[in-house]
Amino acid sequence: MSAHTHLDPRLLRAFLAVAEELHFTRAAARLYVAQQALSRDVRRLERELGAELFVRTTRQVTLTGDGERLVPHARRVLQAQDDLLAAFGQARPLLVDLNTPGLVTGRRVLHRARELAPELELMARYESGLTGAAVEIVAGRLDASFGRYAGLDPVLRRQLEHQLVRWEPMAVLLPEDHRLASLARVPLAELAGEQVYAGAGNPRTPEWTALARLLFEGRGIAVAAPAPLAVGDEEFQRIMAKARTPVLAVVDFPAMPGAVLRPLVDPVPLSPVSLVWRKGLVHPGLDALRRAAAEIGGAQGWLRRPSDGWISAIDMGMTSAHK
Repeated sequence: MSAHTHLDPRLLRAFLAVAEELHFTRAAARLYVAQQALSRDVRRLERELGAELFVRTTRQVTLTGDGERLVPHARRVLQAQDDLLAAFGQARPLLVDLNTPGLVTGRRVLHRARELAPELELMARYESGLTGAAVEIVAGRLDASFGRYAGLDPVLRRQLEHQLVRWEPMAVLLPEDHRLASLARVPLAELAGEQVYAGAGNPRTPEWTALARLLFEGRGIAVAAPAPLAVGDEEFQRIMAKARTPVLAVVDFPAMPGAVLRPLVDPVPLSPVSLVWRKGLVHPGLDALRRAAAEIGGAQGWLRRPSDGWISAIDMGMTSAHK
């Protein structure tokens, strides 16, 4: 590489997208560019560095040794550029995962953050589970998400930061002709002997399944076996209607045809919802999200716990440690 070469950050973004996807078509779609243009940028970067970064065959793309060596350097350079732009009010769009369109907590925080910082672009994404989103955050494909931070793998947690937003009361979604559907509130003891679906087998949501196991332990409630992995609300509704299995949910879970949502009581189980972001991230949009979460949480009493509330010891310990 010439001593006078100046690398265009766009080339590094192209390289990282391919390095993370190991697929030129997917990387091009992620960057909203033509595959041909992406390939040109990668080849130009290889020429400027004087190194081959990828091994390309008709079946696969893999990183060379030089490519693997470049990855951490490219990430640091691009993060430094993002930090600089943010410091001067020229921030890139912030990508915020809301899990699913129907859930209220993240959507309300994002809406308020947009009001607080209308000059910024905060873009919603839907990864369907904090574990799935956390992997994307660590890889730099997302910036923030919402969910149960304590349920993440420790390897992921070490690369993330979080702010508790809400202790959200939990509920159960029942077929409308279920024996408990006529109750306004469902005592946990009434679920004894039931198989309750809590996302078992879904690789994007193990933190939710683990919370269900903690809640059900000693109460005679079983976590239902894995169901076919459904993508999208319509498919989820179809699979659940076919299985006719109660579903562990939260009180703000979106309505589902043929089913009723009932809050759980005696005790009231609480699901911790945190705003989670990549450690070291500097972005005015993140600042707006954190302000919005604190503002709405205070106004709505999201962090108040009912006297008969249940919180898992793991989640309580993680929250206390964070404070």
